[in-house]
Amino acid sequence: DDVITVDGKTMSEEEYIKSQGNVPLKNNIIRRLVRAVLGVYRSQSKEPTCVARDRDEQRLGETMSTILQCNMQLNRMQEVYARTMEEFLISGLVAHRKWYGWRNDKCDCWTENVQPNNFFIDANMRDIRGWDVSLVGEVHDVSFETLCGQCAETPEDFNKLKNIYNMASKRNLISDNCERFGYRRLKNCDFLFTSDSSRCRVIEVWRKESKPRYRCHDYNNGDIYKVDIEDYEDLVVMANRRRIEHGLSLGMSEDEIPLIKAEWFMDDYWYYYYLTPFGDILREGETPYAHHEHPYVFKAYPFIDGEIHSFVADIIDQQRYVNRLITLNDWIMRASAKGLLLFPEDCLPDNTDISDIADEWARFNGVIAIKKGAKQLPQQVANNATNIGISELLNLQLKLVEDISGVHGALQGKSGYSGVSGALYAQQTQNATVSLLDLLESFSMFVIDAAYKDVKNMQQFYDTKRIFNISGKAGAQIEYDPQKISDVVFDLSIVESSSTPAYRQISNELLMEIWRSNQITLQQLLEFGDFPFADELLQSLQSQQEQIEQGGV
Repeated sequence: DDVITVDGKTMSEEEYIKSQGNVPLKNNIIRRLVRAVLGVYRSQSKEPTCVARDRDEQRLGETMSTILQCNMQLNRMQEVYARTMEEFLISGLVAHRKWYGWRNDKCDCWTENVQPNNFFIDANMRDIRGWDVSLVGEVHDVSFETLCGQCAETPEDFNKLKNIYNMASKRNLISDNCERFGYRRLKNCDFLFTSDSSRCRVIEVWRKESKPRYRCHDYNNGDIYKVDIEDYEDLVVMANRRRIEHGLSLGMSEDEIPLIKAEWFMDDYWYYYYLTPFGDILREGETPYAHHEHPYVFKAYPFIDGEIHSFVADIIDQQRYVNRLITLNDWIMRASAKGLLLFPEDCLPDNTDISDIADEWARFNGVIAIKKGAKQLPQQVANNATNIGISELLNLQLKLVEDISGVHGALQGKSGYSGVSGALYAQQTQNATVSLLDLLESFSMFVIDAAYKDVKNMQQFYDTKRIFNISGKAGAQIEYDPQKISDVVFDLSIVESSSTPAYRQISNELLMEIWRSNQITLQQLLEFGDFPFADELLQSLQSQQEQIEQGGV
């Protein structure tokens, strides 16, 4: 699909090859590398875990880890992260949207995968962590019924939306007006128009704005909070007056009364807009989330000096040259002589057609009469013109693909050479994984950032007691108490998942050793172990214990 110019005419390489009567051959070697890296990522089996900053609250950290794992199971995050990793390798930019609401008849915290084509961020951002972003957003294509369900509260709102999107479906109306501001649409996507005429384009914009506020410090209880300018008189001035009056009535001096200290400052905050293609504001407001940010989590790789270079971008030149060599080899094979017959004219007998000679030449046990006195005999020419170094160049490019990408044969699962020991082959696989470590760890930071917003949303929106249980894991049923967990500060880290067979085997063997030494009971062994029969056996033991307590046998 690369665009080239031939004799002043611009066309793609594929069109140019077809114009010459040849077939553009393609061999996707990049896909093989992407599958190998995805296999390495899947084999890691890691998951985010919460750790409370305060060691006295570590039990709550374990509870929050269980809740986070339950939410990841609800959102099928194992598959979502695998596909996100694939997007990370191909484009170098991934984004998720974290929100709370109703979906599939369930009100919970949800994760949505965001297409990079529909996602935009601040062009002035340079921090590799994304902390200096001031603009982030997404374009949505929704049905008119969904749009009205979310934004229309009165019949007047419905009629207004109907008129707006009736005009928005007319492309010329918007294009002519926007061209004055330098608007140009891309080849395969558009910021203002949807490709499906039955959908409505809604532009979601989150922008960091600022306004003057007061930062208050209440010396009575130690709270630090912010107050708007219009609330300063009621919440600060009047509150201090009441405290002074109450303190003086109790015989306290004015210097001993704890007051609210306030200082003026410019506060920055996240503000959201839902816009139509004409700029009409469908909905707006300050961020409703407790983390005081936008709902998006994004990661750009490597983002040095604000640039994005994907994993596959490094080997596109090798992929292009491999296709060119294979196409060139096909051209040479088609153009070379294969069984060409040179038949001298003085050999042709009288009253004989050359086409009959050609048919007889290709026939089994054929006989051809040659004119008497011919000076030259017919001969066949077969020219092997393909051995001109194309195979060596092709092998060189395939080797460069492995060297540049770091995905070597051992990592791809290729069989080792004869005589190679198992330890050496395992070491080669480990060495190949080291070259991908930066890429994998960078994606792990994206997973941690995403889990951080999940935890913050759960602390904010899980406002009632709930019972959580990890599917397929015995003894993991825990109770969530919002009064205990809502104010706990958690650190997040990526650790080895407890769902891997190796982890389960090690933990079960350790528990068995402790049980054999009579330091734990059978019931504790079944609660903390991971056995396929644990739940049924626990229920049987509990029912037996109840019968014994009631005097049964």
